[in-house]
Amino acid sequence: MSLRYILGAAVLVGLPFGAAMAADDIEPCDGCANSMTVVSWGGAYQTSQQNAYSKPYAELTGTTFTWDESSNEAVAKLRAQFEAGNVTWDLVDVEGPDSQRLCDEGLAMPIDFDAVLAPGDDGSTPTADFGDGLINECFIPQIWFSTTFGYRTDVAEWNGAVPTSLCDVFDMEKFPGKRALEKRPKKNLEWALLCDGVTKEELYDVLSTPEGVDRALKKLDTIKDQTVWWSAGAEAPQLLADKEVVFGSTYNGRLFAVIEEQHQPVAMLWDYEVFDFDGWIVPADLPEDRKARVMNFLRFATDTQRLADQAKWISYGPARASSQPLVGKHADLGIEMAPHMPTNPDNMKNYLVNNIEWWADHQDEVEAKFQAWLTQ
Repeated sequence: MSLRYILGAAVLVGLPFGAAMAADDIEPCDGCANSMTVVSWGGAYQTSQQNAYSKPYAELTGTTFTWDESSNEAVAKLRAQFEAGNVTWDLVDVEGPDSQRLCDEGLAMPIDFDAVLAPGDDGSTPTADFGDGLINECFIPQIWFSTTFGYRTDVAEWNGAVPTSLCDVFDMEKFPGKRALEKRPKKNLEWALLCDGVTKEELYDVLSTPEGVDRALKKLDTIKDQTVWWSAGAEAPQLLADKEVVFGSTYNGRLFAVIEEQHQPVAMLWDYEVFDFDGWIVPADLPEDRKARVMNFLRFATDTQRLADQAKWISYGPARASSQPLVGKHADLGIEMAPHMPTNPDNMKNYLVNNIEWWADHQDEVEAKFQAWLTQ
């Protein structure tokens, strides 16, 4: 996957945000439902979506929003809703691999991007503006983000040592203390193999073998008894803030909030951050009034200005190329957001791009093996 668009997000200039919204920012929506149920991740990320997208949209249209923080379980829960014949969600925020699985299974609606979405403010078509972010026909990207590690900067037992490498997470002698890792195999297996001597180029070839997965789990065994497993994105930052762990993997925007907003003694470990897209899927076969409302909202919420606006509240790079020059300062803190972006060149000296196709093909079998390993 090309990095043309994520590297573009690193070229951020402090231009002012766009003009105030007016009613003509919204396409007419005849016969649309008056409410939406939106699924996201909670925490600082969901707040940024509400501030940039749903609150201004509600003010202009009167639409009411119900938010569900189930994105971490979106695939399983949406499958269950379809099996029960009762799809209650209107719009779902998912990571790239989950969008691929939902699209492949017919649970997400294909999108005609150039017909549904707004053109870029620079005149570009949506397909050109989103570029590599359009990873499948069902996925509407919002942001580039990364999953990386935060660490406490006040651990007395480290005797002044400072983590500089991903593999310091696996060094229990030099950096003792509890770790927090997501209770899923994705990213954990890649990190484990990298710190077991596998090169970045060979990573997914090794993982494609049963022996490779076993090798990764064996490496994770070395820190398993010192690991707290998290499921919701808000957990690891809170564990760090509460001194329950000394390292914690989580989304870079969550760590930004802990460091810059809460002023906790926590720092970022950018080494081998894992890049991914996050964006929307629309459940298939929605009633016409609900689908019409969702499409109307999506045209507004994913235009150039709104995607740039989200970066006022969280340190994620907007998925549109035309949005990137509009990113400036944090809305409340007044600090420049560029140094905190995962796409800043200083932060991406070593990185991975999540292999969406590999995880879409292997997620279920690897997930089952990982969960069985957790119980051993």
